[in-house]
Amino acid sequence: MNIAVLLKQVPDTTAKIIIAGEGVDENSVSKWSMSPYDEYALESGLRMKENNGGVLIAITCGPDRSKKMLTDAAAVGADTLVYISDEGVMDSTHVQQLLAAAIRKYEADVVLCGKQAADTNAGSTGPGVAEILEATCVTLVSEVSYTDGNYITMRPSNAGSEKVSTQGTSVFAFDKGSTELRRPNVRGIMMAKKKIIESITPSDLGVHLGDSNVHLDSQTPPPEKAAGQKFEGSEHVSTVVSKLRNEANVI
Repeated sequence: MNIAVLLKQVPDTTAKIIIAGEGVDENSVSKWSMSPYDEYALESGLRMKENNGGVLIAITCGPDRSKKMLTDAAAVGADTLVYISDEGVMDSTHVQQLLAAAIRKYEADVVLCGKQAADTNAGSTGPGVAEILEATCVTLVSEVSYTDGNYITMRPSNAGSEKVSTQGTSVFAFDKGSTELRRPNVRGIMMAKKKIIESITPSDLGVHLGDSNVHLDSQTPPPEKAAGQKFEGSEHVSTVVSKLRNEANVI
């Protein structure tokens, strides 16, 4: 079984984000990390490999710094590391085309990813890749298993939780679950440093990206919050109550 896990490197959730021009000032980001939802997809892929055998293929599309994330994935058990250059990529549909082409190239039987990236929160990668591959897509997955040719997933429903069974090529987009994520040990880190990252370009995959489907008309940051007000002493009680009721609308 070939298990593909789609990973994205994003600004760490504790990093301070500064907007410059038409996007994030990447030089201001002090730390980059694997998107949290992707971590759960990777853990589920590792467990599927342990239970059913096969090869776990970690795939990412992004700038050169994303290779560090692939090495981190290798440190916990990823077998094949695939880096796709984001040269010419202008929107998420381009990324989906490249990821789908890589999945075909490496003949993946099942595809795991996060339900959304922590930076854009778009949630389009899993469904978009599934559409290109003409594969079944299940979102908000918390766990997945493979038995007798069927993939059995757990996901939330209006009544609590539900099991979904699929066959054939399937794409599962993971939410955070109760599964404990494994962390690399010293041996895993040392072995990961020796693992080769297979770097490929859109042309290697036979993908012509074309023009972007997204057009940015304008972008403005939200207005800054007004400075806070401080009142001391019982003589200000009526003023504070009035402001909470009429301005903050909390009482």
